[in-house]
Amino acid sequence: MDESTKRSSFSGKIGFVLAAAGSAVGLGNIWRFPYLAAKYGGGIFLLCYLVLAVTFGFALMVAEIAIGRKTRQSAIHAYGVLDKRFRFLGPLASLVPIIIAPYYCVIGGWVTKYLFAYAAGGGTALAEGSYFNTFISSTSPVVWFLIFVAVTVAIVMTGVEKGIEKVSKVMMPMLVLLSLGIAVYCLTLPGAMEGVVYYLKPDFSKFSVTTILAAMGQLFYSMSLAMGIMITYGSYMKKDSHLTASVHQIEIFDTGIAFLAGLMVIPAVFSFTGGADINAGPGLMFMTLPKVFGSIPATNIIGTLFFLLVLFAALTSAISLTETVVSILCDMTGMKRMTSCLVTAVLLVALGSLSALGYGVLAQVQIIGMAFLDFFDFISNSVLMPIVAFLTCILVGYIIKPATLMEEAEAEGASFQGKGLFVFVIKYLAPICIIAILISSVLSAFGIISI
Repeated sequence: MDESTKRSSFSGKIGFVLAAAGSAVGLGNIWRFPYLAAKYGGGIFLLCYLVLAVTFGFALMVAEIAIGRKTRQSAIHAYGVLDKRFRFLGPLASLVPIIIAPYYCVIGGWVTKYLFAYAAGGGTALAEGSYFNTFISSTSPVVWFLIFVAVTVAIVMTGVEKGIEKVSKVMMPMLVLLSLGIAVYCLTLPGAMEGVVYYLKPDFSKFSVTTILAAMGQLFYSMSLAMGIMITYGSYMKKDSHLTASVHQIEIFDTGIAFLAGLMVIPAVFSFTGGADINAGPGLMFMTLPKVFGSIPATNIIGTLFFLLVLFAALTSAISLTETVVSILCDMTGMKRMTSCLVTAVLLVALGSLSALGYGVLAQVQIIGMAFLDFFDFISNSVLMPIVAFLTCILVGYIIKPATLMEEAEAEGASFQGKGLFVFVIKYLAPICIIAILISSVLSAFGIISI
């Protein structure tokens, strides 16, 4: 029996699309996208992101899923199967989810805490300006982090079809409905239309190179690119599932939820502050929005529904990150799935605890001037992911050639619209853009330039 026969798989196209979309739709969409859109000019950032999603994002996602389906391997071995000289890229790519998953679960723990606090009627306390900083500087984030890890690992333990796919089929529709409902509600708030105009109307005077770089960086984070996730999920994808059509559907889910998140957050903040707090950055969700919710009727109901939405998004992505680590360990060591899940859980707790305590007990311990969570985020998102993506483009564009993956995408008679675009992006556009992201991110982190 060969590997392709033994390997777990999704039951069909819908299962794959919802699971992969669940991976892509996460905190990157609901937490990160709105504050970046707010910071970089609203409508002009949204326009740049949409253009990049249907070109840059499409090509890279097709490449990663095709690599996974063709090799039937997770990232640890997939590159080496395509070309032995690129075997080193497997461990490098595998480091990304191993680094991201623990601190992602810490943020998932923060979301869980806020959900329970709102559900218990504590919305007034959450609206106080010092609440978030007091919370993350205590030891209680560890408890909520451990709860989030336990739920994530329990789902992954049940397997690809029975666990990940079933959960995604429930969570994704609920996530869409909650997003629509909250967005519609936020649009009814007094003064919200000013935020809608800011968000939807491109102001070309605010366009700059940094707008493009920020949108590209968000694309990686939001669409789960260069993390080994899409390669892993691709390895579970059946040959009769239409690859490029699936990618289009994943992109619609991903971009649609990000768009709705901006439509929830930005008009709501404009309604509350007239736009004064719109550049609050990462604190927008945990500090500014609770103030917004505290100023409107049914504070606890709206807060509960919003953080339930964010929890679903965080869970679907945490599941994909954890599954990727589990799959890597199975492929690398040959250990059974259950054993790999337990080892992954230990890894999540060990590394995640550093991030959970990084703003409190371990606040004095910093790496290159950063708290643990900030450092892990920097090294994974700003350094490793661009390097992995660049080398993937070189491998596909110049070593195995784009035709190899285009043939995979056309398996079982499937069509591939946009082959010319795919080749252009992989060979020319993406490598240049990725190098620009890498250089600018590193220079920004060290304060040499401002992005």
